[in-house]
Formats: sequence, C-alpha cells, structure tokens
Amino acid sequence: MVEGKPKLKYRGAEVIAAAGACDAALSLMNVRLLAAEVPLLPLRTCDRPATCKCIYRHFDDRRRKFPRRGEHALVAFAQGAERRKRRGRRESDYT
Repeated sequence: MVEGKPKLKYRGAEVIAAAGACDAALSLMNVRLLAAEVPLLPLRTCDRPATCKCIYRHFDDRRRKFPRRGEHALVAFAQGAERRKRRGRRESDYT
C-alpha cells in the first residue's frame, strides 16, 4: 500500500489583484474559493487581459483558521448547571 499526502478536501485559492487591476479582479479580493471553483486568469470580464498581473494565493484549506463554533461553544458553558445527568427512578431521588 502506497501512502502519500492525504487528499485535501477543502483546498482552495483566492485571486490577488495586482496594482491597477480590473474591477472583476478587485471584486474577488479576499474571497476564498474551492480549487475547482477558482476562475482562470485573466478573468473573462477583465478589461486589460494583455497586461493582467493578477495571481493566485493557494491554501491547503479554503476555510478560515478561526473556529466557527467558538461563540456557540461559550454559550453552552454560560447556561448554568449540567443538565445531562439523569436522576434516578426512585421517589427519593427527587427530594
């Protein structure tokens, strides 16, 4: 069995607009896309394709590094006592 690099499921890239870039490239700045969705350069709607100097910035993971669940995880701890522990079935367990 040959072991290689694991396939990166969320590999992506973003367009880095060069100085004097067209509006199409500027609209894609800071937008991370999956590798299969990244448009070819020069962009189809570029009004300066002969002088386009835009490039790609590649990422192993299209997603940002900060966890999206961060805010919601803190809310769970702020709700007070642990409620998952079940009481017994005896009447004395409820007093």
